[in-house]
Amino acid sequence: MQETSSQEDRLGHGSAADTAHTCHDRLSWVFFSVKTAMTMTEKILARASEKPSLVPGENAWVNVDILMTHDVCGPGSIGIFKREFGQNSKVWDREKVVIIPDHYIFTADERANRNVDILRDFCKEQDIKYFYDITDLSNFKVNPDYKGVCHIALAQEGHCRPGEVLLGTDSHTCTAGAFGQFATGIGNTDAGFVLGAGKILLKVPPTLRFVLDGEMPDYLLAKDLILQIIGEISVAGATYKAMEFVGSTVESLNMEERMTLCNMVVEAGGKNGVVPADSTTFKYLEGKTSLPYEPVYSDQSARFVSEYRFDVSKLEPLVAKPHSPDNRALARECKNVKIDRVYIGSCTGGKTEDFLAAAKVFLASGKKVKVPTFLVPATQKVWMDVYTMEVPGSGGKTCSQIFEEAGCDTPASPSCGACLGGPKDTYARMNEPQASEIPFTPHPYTYSCEISTDGFSLGFDNVCVSTTNRNFPGRMGNKEGQIYLASPYTAAASALTGYVTDPREFLQ
Repeated sequence: MQETSSQEDRLGHGSAADTAHTCHDRLSWVFFSVKTAMTMTEKILARASEKPSLVPGENAWVNVDILMTHDVCGPGSIGIFKREFGQNSKVWDREKVVIIPDHYIFTADERANRNVDILRDFCKEQDIKYFYDITDLSNFKVNPDYKGVCHIALAQEGHCRPGEVLLGTDSHTCTAGAFGQFATGIGNTDAGFVLGAGKILLKVPPTLRFVLDGEMPDYLLAKDLILQIIGEISVAGATYKAMEFVGSTVESLNMEERMTLCNMVVEAGGKNGVVPADSTTFKYLEGKTSLPYEPVYSDQSARFVSEYRFDVSKLEPLVAKPHSPDNRALARECKNVKIDRVYIGSCTGGKTEDFLAAAKVFLASGKKVKVPTFLVPATQKVWMDVYTMEVPGSGGKTCSQIFEEAGCDTPASPSCGACLGGPKDTYARMNEPQASEIPFTPHPYTYSCEISTDGFSLGFDNVCVSTTNRNFPGRMGNKEGQIYLASPYTAAASALTGYVTDPREFLQ
């Protein structure tokens, strides 16, 4: 197990670190860790349930540090809260509830818009401190409070802290595990209860340990790592288990890449994903939160259900073929798959580092894209980065300039966008497929469709390479759509050729 050598790292950070109470807690935890070896997840849940120790399978009432909800599940959670606790009841802590409209925002759909209105009314009634509202849908930039995709906004706004418990009404809440905390998605009923009580009954998950070592090749990203893992263990391989990521490769990742790694543990059935907090974590949090936090680490003799080891230096760029995230294949093995669009966005692949990676491929190629390439920054901050941050080695060009030169669509308003389909007017949504006749000629890539007798290939639109997280039928719109999940490197390379493409064609 990788342990931090710094005593400060192990004993915590924050303004309350020198108080007698905190010192007593630390001494108690040293005693308990000697008495009962625990994993990170077990330690976090034990502390949050005020118990000396917990073991997998044990049920515990856990105190919640942050509850997040959004426009899709918020109204339902609010309704349950009011039904069970009373119409005039108050939430347990107005500063621990974070409400982020992000899913169905830039749409004319009246019911979607009404969902945001319900959130606004509730936050005003409850005086919720952290409500990231949007009122003018015509121009997101005039809404200073609006953020965008909840999982990225939670991190950017300082709501993610090591050692804490963060729950959200979204399955990808596990993203926040990158900060060394317990983070998982819950349903509306549980969220309604947490709104009133501030706690939840949880069963302690056993932990799978993933050791990733080796130097990360410059053509791989964290998306390739998690696709490798999911392909290895399957979409059911981590069902109700914690997935703990350690090793030299993980330690070398920046926070956004660690978020990608934890984001997709739910695609393996995981209850939560977690990365030990270290100097990278603490540096990211500087200036984002003033609240004290205390990281925990797995004991050396902690019990893990299984341990998986990967030599990352030997991995190649991957995709997940339709229609499952564990349908793993090498990108180079899919070079005959003709596509009609590329989508770069979402909580998985719409962060600043994701757009920098895509820009790197476009810059290296010097070519224009051959298929529509949609860009949806996750948050307003990411959108600003796309337009202001210089791409290394570009001579001062920003991502937006490189995207424009490559012929990509103009970066869209930050939101979840077409990742989960949404109303039919959602930007870049995969709507009805259209048959198209394509002249058939010999090509280094072969078409992945039938060839008609008159020399035309019978293709269908709605084959997308996407940096999102799920590729089930209908996930991004029409149920006939085919989605290949990939890293931003592979997505950008595929946009340049019109086929699923290994990014090494442009990066080496």
